[in-house]
Amino acid sequence: MQLSNSCPRRLIGATAIACAAVLIPAAALAATASPAAPAATAGTPRCATSGLDIWLNPDGGGGWAGGFGYALEFTNLSGRACTLNGYPGVSAVNLNGHQLGSPATWDKVFKPHLVTLASDATATAGVLVPDASNGGCARVFTAAGLRVYPPGQTRSKVVTYPFRECGMSVLPVKSSPIQLNG
Repeated sequence: MQLSNSCPRRLIGATAIACAAVLIPAAALAATASPAAPAATAGTPRCATSGLDIWLNPDGGGGWAGGFGYALEFTNLSGRACTLNGYPGVSAVNLNGHQLGSPATWDKVFKPHLVTLASDATATAGVLVPDASNGGCARVFTAAGLRVYPPGQTRSKVVTYPFRECGMSVLPVKSSPIQLNG
């Protein structure tokens, strides 16, 4: 039996497709990982999106001359301890959950630290929203809420909270409440 000349090409093509199927999920996870964020400790797993209640606390941030800060809260409801480390992925979304504008940038003012959350404990990340009415924005969106990816996760949750947005930034997750104006 004689093999055709296209057989090696088919084998190479099938191998390339199989490699891509393995590498794409790994690249997606790496894209949500925070810079300078070491992996979770061996005994305590990362907090999975499914085990977290994620909510926006408008009273937890505070205002400043150029905008307002919100406390993005991550409450561990998994029943066991888990860790968060780094920056969450945050985007403004419309009523259908579609992204509006660009994702929030990571504000590098604070260095990320490993936060171990006991069951029912809460960690906080600051969401900084510039004042959309000050005229410094090229494009203003009225968002229905936020799509939030916990640090190191590829699954998200949508947090409903209407606000006007024209370019957000986020702070890394920390165990204590955020202080923006004090």
